[in-house]
Amino acid sequence: MAKAPHGNNQPPPVIIVKKIIAEGHGGHHGGAWKVAYADFVTAMMAFFLLMWLLGATTEKQRKGLADFFAPTLVEVKAGAAGSNGLFGGESIVDQDSYPHRAAQTGTRSLTIPVDANGGAKEGAGDKGRLKNKSELTQSDKKAFERVKRELARKLATNGELRKLARNVRFVPTRDGVRIDLVDNADYSMFALGTTAMAPEAAKLMALIAQTVRDLPNTIMIRGHTDAVAYGRPQDMNNWMLSSGRAEATRRRLAMGGVGERRFERIEGVADREPMIAKDPYDPRNRRVAITLLYQATEGFGGSRMASIDSGPADRADVPRPGRETPAH
Repeated sequence: MAKAPHGNNQPPPVIIVKKIIAEGHGGHHGGAWKVAYADFVTAMMAFFLLMWLLGATTEKQRKGLADFFAPTLVEVKAGAAGSNGLFGGESIVDQDSYPHRAAQTGTRSLTIPVDANGGAKEGAGDKGRLKNKSELTQSDKKAFERVKRELARKLATNGELRKLARNVRFVPTRDGVRIDLVDNADYSMFALGTTAMAPEAAKLMALIAQTVRDLPNTIMIRGHTDAVAYGRPQDMNNWMLSSGRAEATRRRLAMGGVGERRFERIEGVADREPMIAKDPYDPRNRRVAITLLYQATEGFGGSRMASIDSGPADRADVPRPGRETPAH
């Protein structure tokens, strides 16, 4: 025990030192967490607003909202005709970015063609008939009638081909007009069982090509045979024969001046669409059909082509007894 100082009986004072160690994470953080929380709440509000818009609007309304926020309209105006002029090519009365002055660089009718498929003469013609599909079809019908009259006149004045006039038939269909070149018991357009065209038939093809080569209409060619089968169908059959004759017809028309892009479809249907349904072996079932298609036709198929005489044909895939050689 410490002794009191001299002359004083009181004990000395006791001094206690308290040491406080401050930890590193005990300081003040500021308001950064408030900013992060506010951003999170804003994002959640935007998300729920988006969900509400998707559920409460139609597809057309959503497209309008998307177009409002998309910059496509600005880009179109920036590159439109007259956009480098005063007011960016606009005026106080127009609805598009097209100028209204004599020296303008474009017009609405020229810059935006009909059906977005333009050309040097798009929208031209008699009172803009190219804009009217029905008027275009009527124009095709008149052209087909001229082809029919001209071909009939040429056959009548050609002594060598006059006899083939009865083998040529014009049949209107929903896709255009079909020119049938039909065989009979006395004459065949092709050598029997082959794709070799008879000399008179080749001249007839040249005459047809001369008549139709200046038309704008596309062409479909379809080959037909009778039901007489081959002895060895794995080597040759009616499908191969009908398609081969259709291709031979196409080549003859091309040689006569018909452009390559004019041919829309070349096909063979064997004996599946006979002209004489009651007798699939009748020689008149052997024929080649050349169809001039309407310009307004957007599509066609085999099921749409009209039959010449009757409804569904009888199927006959076996030859008559004793007829092993082809007589197509």
